Amino acid sequence: MSPALRFVLAAAAALSLSQAALGADLAAGKEKAAQVCGACHGPTGDKPTQPDYPILAGQWPDYLERALHDYKSGKRKNPIMNGMAAALSDQDIDNVAAWFASQPSPLHSER
Repeated sequence: MSPALRFVLAAAAALSLSQAALGADLAAGKEKAAQVCGACHGPTGDKPTQPDYPILAGQWPDYLERALHDYKSGKRKNPIMNGMAAALSDQDIDNVAAWFASQPSPLHSER
């Protein structure tokens, strides 16, 4: 892959990240995550209480938004998550996704 193509792809990824976080309130996301998500995924999303629960910290915000919207609509099936997501507004989903995305994660390391 050429250096120019790598730059364009990196710029596009950075732009999509910043677009996903626009309008998100990280403080509100932290508060809602503590109320709704923390019991299973850990206070910052990096230490789930069960090994089959996903790590949310450091995930892409657009991925988290899509997953939560899909749980809310029933497109994605999980009895626990369908109920949890049903109680979230679209703004709650944006805020929670942006907050978890901003958290340090054990999923990747610095190079």
